Amino acid sequence: MNGAESLARTLAASGVTVAFTNPGTSEMHFVAALDRVAEMRCVLALFEGVVSGAADGYARMVEKPACTLFHLGPGFGNGIANMHNARRANVPIVNIVGEHATYHKRYDAPLNSNIEMLAGQYSAWLRTSARAADVARDGAEAVAAARQPPGRIATLILPADTAWSDGGKVAGRVPVTAAPPPAAATVAQAAKMLRGEVPTAIVLNGNGMFGRGLTAAGKVAAATGATLFSPYSTPRIERGAGLPSVERVPYVVEQAVERLKPFRQMILVGAPAPVTFFAYPNKSSVPTPPDCEIYPLARPGEDYVGALEALADAVGASHTEPTRQRAERPVVPTGAITLPGLAQAVAALLPEHAIIADESVTSGRGMMAASRGAPPHDWLTNTGGSIGIGMPLAVGAAIACPDRPVLCLEADGSGMYTPQSLWTMAREKLNITTVIFSNRAYAILKGEYANVGAGNMGPRALDMLEIGRPDLDWLSLAKGMGVPGRRATDLDQFVMALRAGFSESGPKLIEVTL
Repeated sequence: MNGAESLARTLAASGVTVAFTNPGTSEMHFVAALDRVAEMRCVLALFEGVVSGAADGYARMVEKPACTLFHLGPGFGNGIANMHNARRANVPIVNIVGEHATYHKRYDAPLNSNIEMLAGQYSAWLRTSARAADVARDGAEAVAAARQPPGRIATLILPADTAWSDGGKVAGRVPVTAAPPPAAATVAQAAKMLRGEVPTAIVLNGNGMFGRGLTAAGKVAAATGATLFSPYSTPRIERGAGLPSVERVPYVVEQAVERLKPFRQMILVGAPAPVTFFAYPNKSSVPTPPDCEIYPLARPGEDYVGALEALADAVGASHTEPTRQRAERPVVPTGAITLPGLAQAVAALLPEHAIIADESVTSGRGMMAASRGAPPHDWLTNTGGSIGIGMPLAVGAAIACPDRPVLCLEADGSGMYTPQSLWTMAREKLNITTVIFSNRAYAILKGEYANVGAGNMGPRALDMLEIGRPDLDWLSLAKGMGVPGRRATDLDQFVMALRAGFSESGPKLIEVTL
């Protein structure tokens, strides 16, 4: 058995059964090995940013890693933007990056690069396999490293001769250390804060925002009057009718300051303390009040679910019924397109157990508020601020949860970073409805231009923030990649297209002209 096959079989034996790939010459023996491992599903993408973003979306929904396959340093480099988002999401991913044969490196061939340097800043675990006999064990350790709480990126660099040489042997699973609980004194202090009748926010992250963690947080909130928040950049929120309500900290500085103004205590569960995305002249980078005490109940990598359940017990809320969001559907809207009308349509039609991959930016800021009483669903957002994540996230979520409808809310400018996602949706016959908000501008940057005090916008500055001339034709782009599309110029057309998207199988695209 060669090194490549020992790695493929070890990954599958370790529970990694999906590979998002964009291979090249140096990876061909690993491609051949994947062909012989029936347990591994291989999903091809035409750009590495789709590979990394899809692996992120997959991990968010199943809480285990997929593997990626990149071609040398430039291939990994093409995937870095969404690898940045994945690192910020604290999700498990196992990267396999092909490398030149060890003896070929000294010739400095055209694709030669320092892969360790490129991958190092995004990887919590990094190794280059030196011998075929080492590859399987390295792969098993990479999987274990990726699965270490709260979820990490592990990168294994595979030289071509290490892959093709004989001497490989399948390795067994490497144990993963469970997330440690916070100290009893830490839980006691958080409980004491909540008993003090001081306005308190609890900011959740990771698995504190779904399943048992969300239920425990809802009990604490119901018993103490605390308000539940998520960071603006949040990997996954389980929300909707019958679930505890979690607010998202606003993006806009003034809105965040106003919303957080009442709170004098903030308890963090795996989340960072709120900060602004950027610095703005004469504005604070910290939206919480200066006298707000910020206290970490569970730090990143600790047991968030256990911490919340222990806190519920400490405040006497173990048997408290959480305050649940009541079911409420808005009426189906008609008439001219408005942003509130689009949000109302999504909330009115959203199917039960849908997954929303949201990169709608300015056009979708009302979507979460409008849909809070819709049937239960999961909401995924951009965690690192690097745009081009929406459609790849949807691909990964659909691979992870094939029986659930996926709705991708995508801005037209952000969508052009990874439009190749549509091809993978069509090839894999994924049940994804992609809505493109076509305002033909980087609308968020127009607001940021004013916020940073750059002065009056002249015609050349404005021209750098608009993406018309020529206008993008998303229906043609989608058709060229095998995805049928419709254009909506009013709410009636949008509602009709959205109904069809949710009821018909396979991928669909709706372009909304704004």
